Amino acid sequence: MQSSKVFYTYCLTKLGAVEDYPFGPDVIVFKIGAKMFALMARRNNQNVLSLKCDIDYSSILRQQYASITPGYHLNKRCWNTLILDGSIPEKEIIALIDHSYNLVFKSLSRKVKAEYVTDF
Repeated sequence: MQSSKVFYTYCLTKLGAVEDYPFGPDVIVFKIGAKMFALMARRNNQNVLSLKCDIDYSSILRQQYASITPGYHLNKRCWNTLILDGSIPEKEIIALIDHSYNLVFKSLSRKVKAEYVTDF
């Protein structure tokens, strides 16, 4: 089983990322500009990480890894839930966190983006 601490820490290194608990103390939500880009929890005694993903890429990932499933309690087309059981390489998970963050950051308004960067 992979430690979720590595991914927790990495999510918080993203520019402007904050953690929140809108669904209670058992689900950590990572946000940028009030929009979620990652959720971390335990489900069925396993650490899970849910990430936003491009729709076409989601399908490819689900075929490639049995431990990547449609988003749990999320839009199943554009969210994936990763079971952190060691079957997905750490570098791949880091890249998927980046992908999720970038998708959400791109969707922010110019005004909100300007709170974090001057060039975008």
